[in-house]
Amino acid sequence: MLDYWERRERLFRKSPEKEKQEEIRPDQQIRLASMIEESIVDGPGMRFVLFTQGCPHRCPGCHNPQTHALNGGTMVSFERVLERYDRQPHVRGITFSGGEPFLQAGLLAKVAEAVHQRGGDVVVYTGYQLERLQELAKGNAGILALLGETDLLIDGRFVQEKRCLEAPFVGSSNQRLLALSLLGNLLLNDIPVLPNGPAIERVTYC
Repeated sequence: MLDYWERRERLFRKSPEKEKQEEIRPDQQIRLASMIEESIVDGPGMRFVLFTQGCPHRCPGCHNPQTHALNGGTMVSFERVLERYDRQPHVRGITFSGGEPFLQAGLLAKVAEAVHQRGGDVVVYTGYQLERLQELAKGNAGILALLGETDLLIDGRFVQEKRCLEAPFVGSSNQRLLALSLLGNLLLNDIPVLPNGPAIERVTYC
């Protein structure tokens, strides 16, 4: 049976070919490493996944080092992402991974808002801790907006010494599952707690 990382790598390798560069205003484009239309390893249920390009964390042992370069990837329009999302009516919602999604928080917040309008939910992976994002949000409207549109935040850098294969949807045991909305509580409830797995911090929304 494939472990979490092997399944995720297989999906990443099978990601759609890069989008043709679009003649869209730069502020309406997202820099993506990959877009996966169906994934069961990036959050509860069947999910549409954006792997954003660019990451300041560059964690040793990162599973997606090709997403680190700030000027790599492909520019894809907001409209194109939603067009592709709308072709997958059976997905539960969207996941933003990376790379570091909060480097492109403003436009991703608009995507997340559109997904919510369509009845989906939003999972975001980040190398930042929530407390740091809340500090950054005081001077960055995009970060504040994306936090406001996030249902489940999976936060924290990948720590190779704490690499974790037993717990769903985290890469290392220091990472946390944080519900930021009532929808986030539903997502959190659908993530099993494995009796023999590491203790992953889980925080419900009140």
